[in-house]
Amino acid sequence: MWEKIIACDHKYDGLFFTAVKTTKIYCRPSCRSRKPKKENVEFYFDINEVESAGFRACKRCQPEVEYSPNIQLVRDTITFLVNHYKNHLCLKDIADEVGISPFYLERIFKEETGDTPRIYLEKIRVDKAAYLLRSTSQTNLEICYGVGFQSTSNFYKVFRSWNNCSPSEYRKRNR
Repeated sequence: MWEKIIACDHKYDGLFFTAVKTTKIYCRPSCRSRKPKKENVEFYFDINEVESAGFRACKRCQPEVEYSPNIQLVRDTITFLVNHYKNHLCLKDIADEVGISPFYLERIFKEETGDTPRIYLEKIRVDKAAYLLRSTSQTNLEICYGVGFQSTSNFYKVFRSWNNCSPSEYRKRNR
């Protein structure tokens, strides 16, 4: 368990809690706060047990909340991406919208979803392009610019990487 808190492994969140005797605070295993001395740490498997022992929840990692405290930030980011996928967006624009630094947004978003905001935006654009290819008679060029890609070469490259075929091949197969 000590190795898991040193590694800030979020896979163990909810399975156990670390309580620091000197500060009387308990945390998730993934908490990014400064690590205490090993001899000052106790481990608990139940939140009620750790609270009844007199420890209070960490304000940084919020172990008393069932889901990660970063989920709302990720939800806000995804909402912004879905609503603005047609626009030219850079990481700074997205970070400004949710109110944090670009570096922190990318790190938190990747931790929670497994993808960067840019990859997630590409997925949204490719999904929308695939839908338009199946259901409309728009040209590939119209679809490319309509879903927010800035160049046709990038559109074709990204589309092929997600669907293992070109947009034209996709249209033929799915009509």
